[in-house]
Amino acid sequence: MKSGYKILWTNHALSELENTIEYLEENWTERELKNFSQELDHTIELISKNPELFQISKKKKNIRRAVVARFNNLYYRLNEDSIEILSFFSNRQDPDRIKF
Repeated sequence: MKSGYKILWTNHALSELENTIEYLEENWTERELKNFSQELDHTIELISKNPELFQISKKKKNIRRAVVARFNNLYYRLNEDSIEILSFFSNRQDPDRIKF
């Protein structure tokens, strides 16, 4: 990443990401995994450079939601000098299960 906000992942978001990757490794091809990884990296770079690019979450006003591919949402919060990734949520789940 070139200049931009520092990205920090919460333990909760990392856990969700790990679970998602495990699922994808079992069900997707290497090519699909590579494309997903590139899409995630691109989304994080966009957030780092322009954190207000993505829409405000309907759940909380200080949290934004970025769609990563069509199956996952990344929820994050802008701090003074960093971006805090709060959740990497799979859209296959019940939306009421989102935790920040």
